[in-house]
Amino acid sequence: MAAHRPYPDLGALLAASDEAGYDLPPRDIAEALASEPAPCLHDDAPRAAHLALRAAHAAYESRFGHAFVICLDAHQPSQHVDQVLAGIRVRLAHDTDEERAVTAEELRRLARSRIVELLAADPRRQGAL
Repeated sequence: MAAHRPYPDLGALLAASDEAGYDLPPRDIAEALASEPAPCLHDDAPRAAHLALRAAHAAYESRFGHAFVICLDAHQPSQHVDQVLAGIRVRLAHDTDEERAVTAEELRRLARSRIVELLAADPRRQGAL
């Protein structure tokens, strides 16, 4: 992506990010997943919720060999735990190829979200797209 800079606007940057995400080889996806933190709870969440989330993550990682990733932008923070647990439950039923595709899409969504967040936090960066 950096080799094609500058981008004329945020839409073009996000399109380039999407395109780069579609072109990632399995090795690069594995590297991205290795550095991706698992969705977690606030410290003040009930202990049972922490235990349920840890158990769900462990089951997912055991089945697929990598961290569970999900973009939660469309959900309120109060819904995050339920969305993560529901997402893990649904995705545990996927076969390996189906889950690989879903995981790659979630990584693309996370990248888009982080780009937008980064630019919103420092509008001066928009001039250097």
